[in-house]
Amino acid sequence: MNAYAKYFVKKLFWYLVTLVIAVSLNFFLPRMIEGNPVAMIVSQMTKGMTDSDTIKRVYETFIQEFGVDKPLWQQFLIYVQNLFTGNLGTSFGLYPKKVTDILASAVPWTIGLQLPAILVGWILGNVLGAVAAYKKGVFDKVVFPVALFVNSIPFFTLAIIMLYVFALTLGWFPLSGGYDFQMIPQLSFEFIGSVIRHHTLPFLSIVLVTIGGQAIGMREMSIYELNADYVLYSKLLGIRDSRISRYVFRNAMLPQITGLALSIGTMVGGSLICEIVFSYPGIGTWLFTAIRQLDYPLISGCTLLIALSVLLANFTIDIIYGFIDPRIKASQMEDQ
Repeated sequence: MNAYAKYFVKKLFWYLVTLVIAVSLNFFLPRMIEGNPVAMIVSQMTKGMTDSDTIKRVYETFIQEFGVDKPLWQQFLIYVQNLFTGNLGTSFGLYPKKVTDILASAVPWTIGLQLPAILVGWILGNVLGAVAAYKKGVFDKVVFPVALFVNSIPFFTLAIIMLYVFALTLGWFPLSGGYDFQMIPQLSFEFIGSVIRHHTLPFLSIVLVTIGGQAIGMREMSIYELNADYVLYSKLLGIRDSRISRYVFRNAMLPQITGLALSIGTMVGGSLICEIVFSYPGIGTWLFTAIRQLDYPLISGCTLLIALSVLLANFTIDIIYGFIDPRIKASQMEDQ
């Protein structure tokens, strides 16, 4: 087995161990929340009913339906068995809707919000950071403090501020939702316009914070590369500054590209609170709703999806680095 194969097997083993731990926590942690979800559901369904026997039969029916009458260890085995068939269970709060159906409808909204925001914020932030490092002077003195200030603001704080100012006070944008509630989703200009209006504020709240973080990182990496020995050597050789700057910023971009890959991989679990603030119909809003309703299957489904996306993103980055890391290549050459 060569060095890369050993590296791959080792990484795969530890990620599988992490996945097992994540699956276990996804099952047990929601069930540690105080409260009886079945009692909450039955109380809502039996409002106005006075027959205690009927209410009791409804309660017992749901207890058996959701399987919470079984020992916890047996519930866990059933949960793991269902995972291998792609069955995440039935939602308690939205009975009889399947958790997979809920997640399938929420993931496109989350990706549609966060993927463009991450890409736009990454591009603008890196451009601003590179220009600030190269030009310096007044531009650097303005961009860096502003980027540092914006980056220190949490997503949800900026989201609340923007919601209050632009939606509640000025009334320029809607307060919540992914589109107007009276509209039926369809491929029409009116519906697309409504989606864009609801999309704007959460999109901007993510972009602005992302720009700040990327600008700071790119500025620091660019300054480090500009002070490297190869830059001074290139200048002594008479190489044009424009050509040197291309090499400098290409090298400075490497860790930024890694950060972009991780951001894209983890976007399912990123900025969830921003979705909650705007009641955007993504994973974050459904997770918040599930926690309020003690909806164990939906909580487990949301957190499992987030955990899988994070693990897959990190594993992909580790594998890519395995190809380009000179230490692993050197070990492989020694084995040969």
